[in-house]
Amino acid sequence: MPDVYRALGDSTRRRILSMLQQGDKTQKEIVDAFEISQPAIKKHLNILLEERMITESLNGKYRIYSLNYDVLQAAYHEMLQYFEKLLDDQLLSLKTYVEKGEFRDEQD
Repeated sequence: MPDVYRALGDSTRRRILSMLQQGDKTQKEIVDAFEISQPAIKKHLNILLEERMITESLNGKYRIYSLNYDVLQAAYHEMLQYFEKLLDDQLLSLKTYVEKGEFRDEQD
């Protein structure tokens, strides 16, 4: 499973994913959308490729990048499950706290 947090933990990578949501892009199109160097953009693209969030294909001398929807969907469901469990644990703790009435002692 991809490391979603590594892939999405940087605003540049999130912006690249947003661009690709509009359609496939060449590396040049991606580089031109940023005010950072081509090697810096390539590093971000490599991270997204390593985490399989995007795919790369060659069309002549051009590298074309696309979203990998299958991996993105799986990552989305994984994150949902994580947050559901986190919220369930927090709600259970709150329920236990309220049922014990411990908050009343703190108010007095």
